Amino acid sequence: MRTLLLAGSLILLIASCGGDGGGTATAPPPAPPAPPDGPSASEQLAEDLQGLPLDEFYAESFRALITRSPETIVWEALESEFPLQDVALDDLDDGYQRETYSMYQVVLDSLSGYDRDALSAEQQLDFDIYEYFLRDVVDERNFIYHDFRATFMSFSVQRRTERFFADIHPVATRQDAEDYIARLQLVDDKFGQLIDHLNRQRDAGIVEPAVTVNVALNQVAAIANSSTESNPYFFSFADKVRRIPGLDDADRADLLERARAAITSSVTPAYEGLRNQLRNLLNNAPPIIGVSQYPRGDEWYAYALRHHSTTDLTPAEVHQLGLDELTRIHAEMRQIFDRLGYPQDESLEQLYGRAARDGGIIPAADVKPTYEAIIAEAESRLVEAFDIFPAADVIVLPDPAGGFYIGPSFDGQRPGAFYAGTDVDQAYFSMPTLTYHESIPGHHTQIAIAMEQDVPAFRKIIGFTGFVEGWALYAERLAHELDWYEGDPYGELGRLQFEALRAARLVMDTGIHSLGWSFDDAVQFNRANVGTSLGSSQGAAARYSVWPGQATAYMIGMLEILQQRQRAMNEHGPQFDLKAFHRAVLSNGAVPLALLDDVVDRYIEEALASP
Repeated sequence: MRTLLLAGSLILLIASCGGDGGGTATAPPPAPPAPPDGPSASEQLAEDLQGLPLDEFYAESFRALITRSPETIVWEALESEFPLQDVALDDLDDGYQRETYSMYQVVLDSLSGYDRDALSAEQQLDFDIYEYFLRDVVDERNFIYHDFRATFMSFSVQRRTERFFADIHPVATRQDAEDYIARLQLVDDKFGQLIDHLNRQRDAGIVEPAVTVNVALNQVAAIANSSTESNPYFFSFADKVRRIPGLDDADRADLLERARAAITSSVTPAYEGLRNQLRNLLNNAPPIIGVSQYPRGDEWYAYALRHHSTTDLTPAEVHQLGLDELTRIHAEMRQIFDRLGYPQDESLEQLYGRAARDGGIIPAADVKPTYEAIIAEAESRLVEAFDIFPAADVIVLPDPAGGFYIGPSFDGQRPGAFYAGTDVDQAYFSMPTLTYHESIPGHHTQIAIAMEQDVPAFRKIIGFTGFVEGWALYAERLAHELDWYEGDPYGELGRLQFEALRAARLVMDTGIHSLGWSFDDAVQFNRANVGTSLGSSQGAAARYSVWPGQATAYMIGMLEILQQRQRAMNEHGPQFDLKAFHRAVLSNGAVPLALLDDVVDRYIEEALASP
């Protein structure tokens, strides 16, 4: 998963309702007035964009938007292309966020002044992708207080800030280290802005449910109560500082001491303040889950589904799609269970317990090498279905939770990374599928190739959850079609369990946010239909409850890619070339699923026109 922080929320690239909310809908207050000594940022942008050729318009407008998020510039190593004027963190101030939304509106309005019909087919795709992205962010403006920014998930402000410092911020030179320390001193201000947002959100009648606030509270308290030496903001920095070339012991000691002081004066107070805020919010936190309980919950959930899936499917359609897919997947599972002689009368959880044991257990010390071996084998077999390959490498990095991907940096200095849990023994049967999803031919293949295309910068950076996660799930299926599991029934069961997880998400997400499901309803559905443990099912229910719509994108995206592939196969008949199809899809980068038709139409026409 990759994320781009713009405007007031997380625009998702790997990491963003129904019923009576018990309150009245409140319109967002107007943007603050322009300062008396000059135009606002949006007014200045409108002036700067006037009369530009379209290519320059793309470059200048996207530069203005992306530089509103300095963390994104550092995260993606884009400083050579989008220089930063100051060492800063993202500004979460309410007025600043609203002005950023106004800038998106300015760019969208300005884009409409260009004649799309005068463009080539390729240029029209640029236009349509940018327009879709801008309109999506502008639509989000109506729900500025609906997202859960301090939740336990990786997209929350505090979790993302920790990842930014501990894993992403470069500390390769003395200047990098100085910048790191300068940014540490800004964490308290940033968290103060987050707390202000949480208060505004509460005043609008929206407080995250208690079940997940408590999880976030425990995470925040762990850092607030940690010693400086054990604080992730420090120990990662200390390790990197020791490896900076050209520093003597006195220089290193000075940097470490200043980092300790910044953590004491800024980071620890930031987490203490957020911990206290979350404790206070528990007094207002609802005991039930689902965004349908909030003002304008139906509208918010409809937007969230559209944002993540990039389709216009309704909650009812998504729910039924999940049920239908589960029926298919369970039937495929049962065929393999029967071949293995597994009992007919056991629960899915019991059956998968058998598969985990019978498929073999990998000792913790061998987990990382096993993942690396699976990646190496996948790389060697890519030529079976691809003739376009990523230039960037992918590595395996340990992480306590694991199971996610962060893309390579644009400067080529940081490879793509599959973060994997490596602390404990693991059942092998699920490891190949997870690897295919997160690395090759999944996220790494798609995201790294997208970054390497000769297209406008926004198309290399912006992602759409439906396509990005849909491709990664498609990659799992493709590995099966290419026989990469090589007849291993346990590996196939691992693949089918992952597929069932994504189908169950369609049912659970809509159940929670549109049909009034309780937390326990969702947990029990996951256990019965995916076959995971109580703890894993609780984690799944918690995730979907605070990230409405996101979990639906995987299955919706895979099914759309498969449908487009079948359409191409029908048109081309025996001349269909799987490699050419993959090249057409990947070389266009991430696109909204609503526009994938156009990409495949052009591929079909060009292929049919070729001798």
